[in-house]
Amino acid sequence: MSTLAAPALSPALTQRLTALLAQPTAPFRERHVIDHVGRYFRRHRVPHFADPHGNLVVGAESRRDYAALLRSRGDQPVRVFVAHMDHPGFHGVRWLAPDRLAVRWYGGSPVKHLAGARARLAGPEGIVGSGAFARVRIDAHGRGIASAEIRLTPAQAEAVRGRAARSLFGGFEFRAPVWQQRGRIYCPAADDLVGVFAIMETARRLWRSPRPRPPFLAVLTRAEEIGFIGAVAHLELGWLQRATRPLVVVSLEASRTLPGAVVGRGPVVRLGDRRTVFQPDGLKVLSDTAQRVLPGRHQRRVMDGGSCEATAATAWGLPAIGISVPLGNYHNEGFEGGPDCPAPRGPAPEFVSMSDVAGLLRLCRGLMRGDLAWRDPWARQRALLRRNRRRFRRLL
Repeated sequence: MSTLAAPALSPALTQRLTALLAQPTAPFRERHVIDHVGRYFRRHRVPHFADPHGNLVVGAESRRDYAALLRSRGDQPVRVFVAHMDHPGFHGVRWLAPDRLAVRWYGGSPVKHLAGARARLAGPEGIVGSGAFARVRIDAHGRGIASAEIRLTPAQAEAVRGRAARSLFGGFEFRAPVWQQRGRIYCPAADDLVGVFAIMETARRLWRSPRPRPPFLAVLTRAEEIGFIGAVAHLELGWLQRATRPLVVVSLEASRTLPGAVVGRGPVVRLGDRRTVFQPDGLKVLSDTAQRVLPGRHQRRVMDGGSCEATAATAWGLPAIGISVPLGNYHNEGFEGGPDCPAPRGPAPEFVSMSDVAGLLRLCRGLMRGDLAWRDPWARQRALLRRNRRRFRRLL
């Protein structure tokens, strides 16, 4: 098997990725990501619209356009890419004092070494200040923060004075919103803005190409971190279930590193997650595509460190597959340690390999080719098995 050199992100792609990763986000507080992505799509004339629940639909300019694509004729399935725009974080609840903000946490988090950890505060206009965690209470399952206080210095308190507590949200703060180091990119929230970035770039390439576009849709979802809330709301609209042509849901994720899914060795053909394995026919196409476009530079694994939106699609009866980028320090917990991680399993920036992100873009482009064997992905395998049977027919 030939092995390609590790793909690389161009300076322009790196700049666009960095700009997205710098956006503050949390469950139900995805507005800055939505606005950033919307500006990007308008600039590049990529059709998009918001569904009734605030998820961003890409590849169609309206519900009618969306439905028309799903009813159009064709043997190729509509590729419905899905990524989520939130990351675990907190909402402001009330001011306990001018320098003490009570917050509620949504999603997973580290549970050790939290007292004094730095917090980033954001509001409707972006990042507005910082503080430190105190009086942290862990949830009943022991897997994340339930509530806490954010304590501010006098200067920090002055910077946010007069703001309504509920207008503020945030997460952990590190040395910078985004930085690069030794081929990796560090930030508070790579999960799942890396998946969002892959959809942005895939859509941009499709809409700037003069060639006919293979059938493409994407859904950028809200509040995935607390149970696929945005994805389930979109699925319950029933729009995808009314399709009269084939479709396949492609979940894009940044997923916790595991044995066999290592940062820097390429994107992962995700065979399943903690809840389920994925659709075999679609997985065959995905695996064959990865073998062709990233020989020796991709990985294959059941990524059972968590669940993803392919599980939600499967639960609603839709064929689903998944691609993951291996993620260091999943949900800001210092599993791998590194820069700005003062203690093992304490707060830490998430990180991904830039070459893995470049490989993800290449694999997404490969899935949009018009010559993939969606109708009968096992034909070649059957032929090989039949040839082997004929070889031994006299012994049968």
